[in-house]
Amino acid sequence: MKKQILAVVLACVLLAGCGRQAATPAEETPADQPVVAYVPLDDRPDNVERVVYLAESVGYTLAMPEADLYRTRLDGQPANENGTQYGDMAALYEWVLDQEAAGCDRYILSMDQLLSGGLVNSRHTAETLTVTLSDGTEMTDRELMTALLGELARDENNQVWLLDSVMRLAPTTGYAGFGLEEYNALRAYGAEGRPVLTGEDLTAEAIQADYRLGSDGEELPPANFGLTGPQVTEYLAARSRKLALAERMLQTVQCGGYENFHVIVGIDDSSEEDSIQKNEIAYLRSLLREGDALLSGVDDLAFKAVAKLYLEEIGWDGRAVNVGVTYFGGTEDQPACAYDYKPLEEIVEEHLAFFNVSQLSGGSGAADIELLVLTQPDTEAYETAGMSQAEQDRWKKNAYTNLVDWLETFRNQQIPVILIDASNGAYGNDFQQALTEEAELGYLLSYAGFLDMAIVTGTALSHGIARYAFLQNGEQTESTERAFVRTLADSIIKDFCYKHVVREDLLAYIRGELGGDPNNFWAPDIDREAVQARLESGMEQATEAVVKNLERSNFISSLAPYEERGWGSVALSNYRFPWDRAFEIGMDIDLGDFTKPHKSVLGVYYK
Repeated sequence: MKKQILAVVLACVLLAGCGRQAATPAEETPADQPVVAYVPLDDRPDNVERVVYLAESVGYTLAMPEADLYRTRLDGQPANENGTQYGDMAALYEWVLDQEAAGCDRYILSMDQLLSGGLVNSRHTAETLTVTLSDGTEMTDRELMTALLGELARDENNQVWLLDSVMRLAPTTGYAGFGLEEYNALRAYGAEGRPVLTGEDLTAEAIQADYRLGSDGEELPPANFGLTGPQVTEYLAARSRKLALAERMLQTVQCGGYENFHVIVGIDDSSEEDSIQKNEIAYLRSLLREGDALLSGVDDLAFKAVAKLYLEEIGWDGRAVNVGVTYFGGTEDQPACAYDYKPLEEIVEEHLAFFNVSQLSGGSGAADIELLVLTQPDTEAYETAGMSQAEQDRWKKNAYTNLVDWLETFRNQQIPVILIDASNGAYGNDFQQALTEEAELGYLLSYAGFLDMAIVTGTALSHGIARYAFLQNGEQTESTERAFVRTLADSIIKDFCYKHVVREDLLAYIRGELGGDPNNFWAPDIDREAVQARLESGMEQATEAVVKNLERSNFISSLAPYEERGWGSVALSNYRFPWDRAFEIGMDIDLGDFTKPHKSVLGVYYK
C-alpha cells in the first residue's frame, strides 16, 4: 500500500513539471589546484577515472602520463606503442623526472607499473627487466628504482607515495599464454601451507628457500598439482623478483633523506591459510616504518594514497572522529571471500586504524560517521539450527532490510553514512533493489560493492573518510562537489546496474550466442560491436531506476552549519570495456546543475 501511495505522489510531481534537467558537459577544473603526479597501476577505471574523481573531490588535480604508457593488453589484443603487452617503463621514468623538473612536489607512484609495466606483468616476469632511455642509457629495473627514488629525495619539499603489492597466489589468465588450467593449478600450489618463519629466521633468502616446501618441511611435488618442474620454477622466480624489488624499495626509504616518502603495500588475491604469501607478508611488514602500511587490497591503493595525502596535508586529527560500525549478515568474523587473508572485521579495523579514526559500536549515538556493512549470510548457522530453505530466505532478507532501516534512521538524523556491500553476491540483486526502492542513495558519503571483495573496505573508507575530512576542512567549489558526486554515482551504478544485472546477461550472451570468452573479446575474436550494443542497451534499461533515485537525492554539502544540496540530472554515456573483457566497464558521467534540497514525501525525495 505504501509503495502505491508513493507511486501516485511521484506521478503527480512529474506531471507538475518536475522532470529531468538536461545534463551539462564536464566542467573545467580550476587551474590553481595543487597538482599530484600520478603513475597508475594500469588503465582500468579503478586506477584511472575513479582516482581522478577522488583527487578532484578534495581539491587536487592529477597529472598523468599518456594512457598507452601504462596500458595492459591481454593475449591477442593489439600491442602498445612500445610493442609489448605492458607499460613503457623507460618513458614513465622520464615522465616522472619531467614532472620533477617542472616543479611538482606531490607524487603517487605505482612501483608495479614503473618496475614491471603494470600489475599483471609483475606477476609473470621472472627475469630482471632492462630498459633503454631516450638518450640511449640502459638501466635495469633495480637501477631505475634507485635512480628515481634518489632524484625525488633530493627535494625535501616533495611528498612521495609509493604503492606496491604482495604478489598474488597465481598469475593472470589470458596473459603471456597463461591459461585457466595453469592458473587453478598454480593457485592451489601457492595456497598450500609453507613453514612459518619468525624472528631472525624471517629473511628474504629463507623465504625463497622455503618456497618449494610444504608446512611439514617436505618438498611439494609439482606433479601433485598437475604442474611441471619448469612451470613451478618460473612461477617461483617471478615471486623472488617481486619480493626482492619490494625489499630493496623498503630498505631504500629506511635510509636518511627519505622521510618525505610514504609506502602502502597491498595484499593481492590471498588466503587465510599459511600460504606462500604468509612469510612474504610478515617480512615486508617487518620492514615498514611508522606511517607506512600493509593492507588488504591492491586496486584501491591509489584511493588510500590520495586520501592520506590530503589528510596529512591538512593536519587532520582523525582520532577525534568516531566511526560507528554495524554488520548485517553474521559472517564478519570470516573473510569476505576466498581471496582475502583475514576476517572482514579485522580488515575493517586495520583500515580504520590506517586512517587514524576511532571505532565505536554502531548506533550508539556518539558516532560522527556510521559505517554499515552487509556480510554474507551465515548459512552454516542456519543449517545447524535446522532452518528450512524458506526460513533461511527470511533471515537473509531480514539482514539487508534491517540495514536499509538503519540507513534511513541515520539519514533522518543527518548522520553521514558509509555503506559497504561485502556479501559477494549472496543476496542476488535483492539488496540493491531494496536500496533503490527504499533508500536515498545520493545521501551516502561513499559506497563500495563492485569488483573484488578484498578492495571494498579500502575503497569505501578512502572515499568516505576523505569526503568527511573535506567537509570539515576543505574549501567547497563546484568542481570538488561535482567530482564527489561522480565518484559516488560511478560506484553505485556499476555495482547495482552492471555487476548485478547487465554483466550477467553479457556473460551468457558472449558464451552462448557469440561462442566467445567474456574474459577476452579477442581470443577468440568475436563481434565486439555486437557486445558494445548489448552493453549500451542493457545499461539504458538497468540504470533507469537508480538514476532517478540519485536525481531525487540530496547530498551533504556542509557539516557546520549542516547543509544539503540536491542532485541535478545524471546522464551516462561512452560505455566502454577498458580491457575488452566483460569484468568491468568505464563510462562518462555528465551532471546537470545542482538544485535546492529536494523535499521528502513519505520518505521519498523528489524535485
